[in-house]
Amino acid sequence: MLTDEELLRYSRQIMLPELDIAGQEKLQAAHVLVVGLGGLGSPVAMYLAAAGVGTLTLVDHDQVDLSNLQRQIAHTTDRIALDKVASAALAISALNPHCQVAPLATKLTGDNAGSLVAACDLIVDCSDNFAVRFLLNRVSVSLRKPLVSGAAIRMDGQVSVYDPRLDHSPCYRCLFEETGEEDRRCATNGVLAPVVGLIGSIQATEALKVIAQVGEPLVGRLLILDALSMTMRNVKVKRNPECPVCCGG
Repeated sequence: MLTDEELLRYSRQIMLPELDIAGQEKLQAAHVLVVGLGGLGSPVAMYLAAAGVGTLTLVDHDQVDLSNLQRQIAHTTDRIALDKVASAALAISALNPHCQVAPLATKLTGDNAGSLVAACDLIVDCSDNFAVRFLLNRVSVSLRKPLVSGAAIRMDGQVSVYDPRLDHSPCYRCLFEETGEEDRRCATNGVLAPVVGLIGSIQATEALKVIAQVGEPLVGRLLILDALSMTMRNVKVKRNPECPVCCGG
């Protein structure tokens, strides 16, 4: 049940007819796994906490570096060299003490991914490498947990929602081949600071929609952002009947 203080804190959301108190209580009861606390994970974690998600598990093995601060808004200069999950936990605690945070300074691997995903209601993939993305997708499909996936680089970004609870939903592997292609990362390709904020904010929005069961999440659609021209387009994507992950092809 929401306290009087929480009713006031979330009042601007509660007045939305699509959400109301029932939706806010769903957010309060939810447990979200956020993988990666960098450029995408920073706004994702902050907005989910601010919006009233009850529990966040944060996974990232990296530490805060000076070069991160241009875009990773959960971190600050005085927290350089601190584990990113610890830094993000401090930011979340200052923003919303009602959000329970479990910071895990570790890599996501085949050994721990299953238990982490099993304990949550929804996954937000904010990682920057294909191995983690494909691993999260496999576990998402296996355990039937919705996955909100995002990526951003240079002045481009994309977001989609994969929900294995729905028969028509594709999975990440339906769209992207495991080719062993070298990861494209901000460290080697660059990124405009607000672009990760835009994509991360969309990921957070989609996560809240899935949890509260409102609106039309980006299931079966890939939203593509071109920040240089400031255009967005939706590309329809279908389940691949030969996908080895969700269709056993």
